[in-house]
Parts: sequence; structure tokens; C-alpha cells
Amino acid sequence: MLVINSFEEYQSHLGKDLGVSEWHRITQDQINQFADATLDHQWIHVDKEKAELEGPFKATIAHGYLTLSLIPYLWKQIADVRNIKMEINYGIEHFKFGQAVLVDSEVQLKAKLLSIVNLRGTTKVVIESTLMIKGYAKPAYTGEVIFLYHFI
Repeated sequence: MLVINSFEEYQSHLGKDLGVSEWHRITQDQINQFADATLDHQWIHVDKEKAELEGPFKATIAHGYLTLSLIPYLWKQIADVRNIKMEINYGIEHFKFGQAVLVDSEVQLKAKLLSIVNLRGTTKVVIESTLMIKGYAKPAYTGEVIFLYHFI
């Protein structure tokens, strides 16, 4: 795991790969809980039998937004940013979904530091985020995540 203690340390990684998370298995239970939380019960996510018979993937798939919502959890496995008062999820940009994530697939986040600026004491970073699916060459998605940090 990458440990970052200051703006200067963070800045030294500009343009570099920051690392990858552990693999995380997407279960049907997690998909169902996400469907309940978001009120998105589309059959392709929650109806195993129909998905197997009629679906294009012959299995249920994770919601795209479920996979996006894993970014904070998986990011914490890549980098431990210390000496901060606060971290804010500021935005996401340029995300494209490339591959459906089938139930029971394992996913892993890959991160690269695209930019970092000091905005009068607030550090703004843009992280290229790629969600890989074990056994597939094409990622589930790629895009940019923006975090704000307030270092002590």
C-alpha cells in the first residue's frame, strides 16, 4: 500500500501508477442490497432465472453504479493518505463502462495520478480509475475520480 504524508509526497507520484486494490467478489446478495438501496430492481440485476434464460449475459450483472460506488472502498486499499483533516469525494469525469460485471466476478481497482494542484491549502487530485475484471482483458470501466484533501 502506498502511504502519502503530504502534498509534496503526493506530487512526487504525478503521472505514475499508484497501485491496485485487492480483488473483490461481487455477490448476488450485494447486488440485491444495492437494488434495494437505490430502488433499481431491473430484472437483469436481481432475477437470476430470467437473466439466465433471457439475458444477454446468461447471468445477473452488477449495476454500473454499484461498481462505481466501490471506488472509495477499493481506493483505501491502494493509498493511505495521512495527515489530513478531511478527504472529500469531489467528482467523477469521463467514465465509460466497457464490460458488464457478472455476478460472482472479482474486480480490482487500478489507479494512476493524472494531476495534483494546491488550491490555497486544498489539494485537488485527479485519479485515473480502471476497474479490472478477473479473467477479462477489457475493464468494467475507466474514468477519472477527483478527491480533495485538507492536509494538516
